[in-house]
Amino acid sequence: MFVDSPPEQRAVTTAAPPERRAMRTVGLLASLGILALVALASIAIGAKELSLEQVWHGLFDDTGTYGDVVVGERLSRTVLGLLAGAALGLSGALLQALTRNPLADPGLLGINAGASAAVVTAITFLGVTSLSGYVWFAFLGAAVVGALVWFLGGSRGATPVRLALAGTAITAALYGYLQAVMITDGAALGKMRFWTVGSLASATDSTITQVLPFFGVGLVLALFLARPLNAVAMGDDTARALGANLGRTRALSMAAATVLCGAATAACGPIVFVGLMVPHLVRSFTGPDLRWILPYATILSPVLLLGADVVGRLVARPAELQVGIVTAVLGGPVFILLVRRRRTTQL
Repeated sequence: MFVDSPPEQRAVTTAAPPERRAMRTVGLLASLGILALVALASIAIGAKELSLEQVWHGLFDDTGTYGDVVVGERLSRTVLGLLAGAALGLSGALLQALTRNPLADPGLLGINAGASAAVVTAITFLGVTSLSGYVWFAFLGAAVVGALVWFLGGSRGATPVRLALAGTAITAALYGYLQAVMITDGAALGKMRFWTVGSLASATDSTITQVLPFFGVGLVLALFLARPLNAVAMGDDTARALGANLGRTRALSMAAATVLCGAATAACGPIVFVGLMVPHLVRSFTGPDLRWILPYATILSPVLLLGADVVGRLVARPAELQVGIVTAVLGGPVFILLVRRRRTTQL
């Protein structure tokens, strides 16, 4: 599963010049500002337009008016988008660092599809209907598919192309299974449509409360792994010389990615390409240091997800286009661009 990186990507700078650290810090603060603006747009924009005064009233002086109720519903949707976006971006960054594979992504490697297929199976054949029940099936499906992709991709001899092909093949098979289940069970079609596309429309405070602990554990674990993964990026021999525990780092990284991706999929359904696009964008101005990539991905991934959700509401008003469709439309051309780049093909 581990392939060599180019020499220029092996060296992770441990002490960046003060000017570059200052620029990264300023960029991080600017990213927080952008996130705040996108979150505000997510609350204000929808089938019913709300003014800033109405948004403020609904957030801080809720009196139960129609506008306040709309703000409350959109607030839950926005918070879930923040959590799910951060989870998907972090899991993508972890998988790319762990596999030294620029094409690694929970959606591309089939992890999202595995979680979705497990949830649909639980709903259809086991009668599981609550989020607290099927979130465990999402974790199980994500873990099983992750292990299967690793095995089919060649385990330790895997290459980016083999992993991408294995993930694509498994994803196609799982979505074929999902379509077959929907065709044979018309009564469950409405519920399962959510799990084949990905949406924030059903977000509630209860949903957020149930998945928040998983997001918290995954976030802390992912940020804790930044230094060990920096060592792993230099190659196994160098990482051992630096005192990194390779087995523990790999196991914890896969566990963190599974928890984050499983929780996001359980709450929102499968949303692809967020974990692929954002880490690449971040890496272009942070460099390969995961101590900066992971915080940036945590902030900018929700910007992409919430932005796509707002676009989906605008293009199909008064209905909406699910966010999973919008991210797939945006992510397809980006993926094609990545696989055509010379540096990508050389990894």
